[in-house]
Amino acid sequence: MELLRWIELMRQFGLSDNQATYAELIRAYAEKHRHYHSDAHINACLQHFDSVREVAEHPAEVELALWFHDAIYKPMSSTNELDSANWCAKFLAENNIADDVIQRVHKLIMATCHSAELAGNDERLVVDIDLAILGAPEDIYQTFETNVRKEYQWVPSFIFKSKRKEILQGFLKREKIYHHAYFYELLERRARENLAAAVVLFAA
Repeated sequence: MELLRWIELMRQFGLSDNQATYAELIRAYAEKHRHYHSDAHINACLQHFDSVREVAEHPAEVELALWFHDAIYKPMSSTNELDSANWCAKFLAENNIADDVIQRVHKLIMATCHSAELAGNDERLVVDIDLAILGAPEDIYQTFETNVRKEYQWVPSFIFKSKRKEILQGFLKREKIYHHAYFYELLERRARENLAAAVVLFAA
């Protein structure tokens, strides 16, 4: 989450540097309870985005959504995505960004709930990027699962395993995990292998 990248993104929206908001995001992603949903995850998302920027209909909006999509993350909350989307919308409104842009970015962030129908190209792109970790090499995927467990260490093991298995099976039941050809061809097979192996472990 480089400052220069943030400043360049602000330039794309015709805004000043907004370094105070950048600092708030950095502090948020550095919270001690974050083991996966940290700046490392955002950096990985931005790297994936750099590979597919030309696919985006509104590249600056997609990138801003990636910066903000886990800005608020409280493991005991069911409104993290909404809270993050609202923070981003408030930031844009305070900077006099057009309402249609604010609405689109809000929807991009809400798409990372991974529970609703995706309305357009950019929503599908943000979701593919957010889920890229599922198709990571086996050792990286295992670290991901370990870090997710750390974020929910307060949940009894038998409950966590049951809920986690249910979530992962939900992804496996999809006809396609990834929507865009780039991610499907690169990650789909590996993602299904990772998910299937994890489901077996959580079922034990």
